[in-house]
Amino acid sequence: METVRLTMAQALVQFLDQQYIELDGQEYKFVNNMFGVFGHGCVVGVGQALNQGGHHIRFLQGKNEQNMALAAMAFAKQKNRLEIIPCVSSIGPGAMNMVTAAGCATANRIPLLLLPGDTFACRQPDPVLQQAEFFTSFGQTVTDAFRGVCHYFDRIERPEQLMTAAIHALRVLTDPADAGAVCLAMPQDVEGEAYDYPVSFLRKRVWHLDRRAPTASQTERAAEIIRNAENPLVICGGGVRYSFAGDALQAFCETTGIPFSETQAGKSVLPWTHPLNLGGVGVTGGQAANVIGKDADVIIAVGTRLTDFTTCSKWLFKENAKVVSLNICPFDAVKMDGEPIICDAREGLTALTAALKDYRYQHGDKVKAARDDWNAIVDGWYAKNDQPGLTQTRALGIINEFMQKTDVAVGSAGSLPGDMQRLFRPGERDTYHMEYGFSNMGYETNGALGVKLACPDREVYSFFGDGTYLMAHSELVTCLQEHLRVHFCLFDNSGWGCIENLQNNQGNDTFGTVFRFRDPVTGELDGPVMPLDFARSAEGYGLKAYSIHTEEELKAALKDALTQEKPVLYDIKVLAGSMTPGYESWWRVGVAEVSTQPRVQAAYGDLMEHVKETRKF
Repeated sequence: METVRLTMAQALVQFLDQQYIELDGQEYKFVNNMFGVFGHGCVVGVGQALNQGGHHIRFLQGKNEQNMALAAMAFAKQKNRLEIIPCVSSIGPGAMNMVTAAGCATANRIPLLLLPGDTFACRQPDPVLQQAEFFTSFGQTVTDAFRGVCHYFDRIERPEQLMTAAIHALRVLTDPADAGAVCLAMPQDVEGEAYDYPVSFLRKRVWHLDRRAPTASQTERAAEIIRNAENPLVICGGGVRYSFAGDALQAFCETTGIPFSETQAGKSVLPWTHPLNLGGVGVTGGQAANVIGKDADVIIAVGTRLTDFTTCSKWLFKENAKVVSLNICPFDAVKMDGEPIICDAREGLTALTAALKDYRYQHGDKVKAARDDWNAIVDGWYAKNDQPGLTQTRALGIINEFMQKTDVAVGSAGSLPGDMQRLFRPGERDTYHMEYGFSNMGYETNGALGVKLACPDREVYSFFGDGTYLMAHSELVTCLQEHLRVHFCLFDNSGWGCIENLQNNQGNDTFGTVFRFRDPVTGELDGPVMPLDFARSAEGYGLKAYSIHTEEELKAALKDALTQEKPVLYDIKVLAGSMTPGYESWWRVGVAEVSTQPRVQAAYGDLMEHVKETRKF
């Protein structure tokens, strides 16, 4: 057997450089870049391997481990899971910083490879700097925290273990049914230890994404349920996008006449102007989809995880409504007592279209009327500004109308995802990029970097609040470093407006959700609102920044930004509480069962009434 002597880290880099993925006859190189924040535990291991050369992987210098990993996740999501950016870190806090990103990737079914450094396998220098000791086991380290948020975890304690660990890591990363975070913990001494690796391990390896078609019996069962439906409705999830099934969904809906609604991950798969597109469904959905959804007796769930936001905590759909679930992941396919059709979304939709070629859902003018009513409401929100100052919805409308068809909108947390699922009108396919499975504050600012790396020829607009900016925005500096023009749209409402809204709607007074000075007399956080200058903060990093208080200033800034050659930040001062309300929806939250506050007592009573109306299964 032909071998080559390499350190474990050198072999890892060469292995990753030779990984490819194939879909529909086209090959994609799976790894072209690697993010890293160097420290002890990786700088003389993987860092040395990257610096030594002999590979085609470009190093990207992250500024914070969590934030670079969120950027890597966004990159893989925008690439429809056909390419990843592994993330390498030091031991201890550097490794732990990536745990949140791992949870985010796993929740969203996005492949993310994390390569944290770890304590010495030989245990001789223990306790090494940044090592946390666990008294019950010397074998336990802080990287064990990744076990709970990853679909695959391994610790490489001998250099030859890399071979099985790496193969199984790629098995998960390239499996659409099992996609999520993967962690290969690397003791820092093992990174530098050598082994005679088989050359065959380091040769080009192609992972084939063979589309799984439904069986004939599955197709017939699903078709029979749909034929007997009086009011069927499709839910388009992220799986439709990742399997490139947009055309198949369009053919299915146009053949059968069944309207479709969109999850956050499924939005922009088909045009918002399509006559059968009812828009967003669920808690952050619009009136059209939710009104039609309440009457639906068959839900055709395609590539969706059926989260509580999509189903309104199982309240939106009737107890006896049947669920037909087309999903490559069996775990998701059986949710809500669904009829599981385990298949690739494109193959499943194509088979059902053929099986239902003689079927036509006669919905009359119901769908058109629902769409027309809703579009009029959206037009109103985008135009509405009957208060002194700039509303959040008006600012969003101005930006949406300014963006070109190929521009990509990025979002994640706060009130903006609700406004965007309800109101935002995407341009072309895959131009709406929302992480809402984990609602990860900080994803918007850092994920925008990953999206821009994935599609450098497009303009990328990231939408987020001041709360998110204060939590995590380090990769703005990386955008500057890499000469990437990204548009950071910061909506400053002086706090966590989304949570304040939730707080107030459940009978609670505003408490701890607005950024105020502490009053020296009362000792409470009820002093004046803090006047934070985020434009000046961004300018300090070197970005072009705009302070915006009016519509005219926003329009002028958007136009001027396209003349810049570096990232820009719009510090948009919006009126607090100027987001959209819910439409025919409900979200279950843990309201206090007992309280001295009458409005909280009323909110608990409302909770119990809604619980009576929810599906139990």
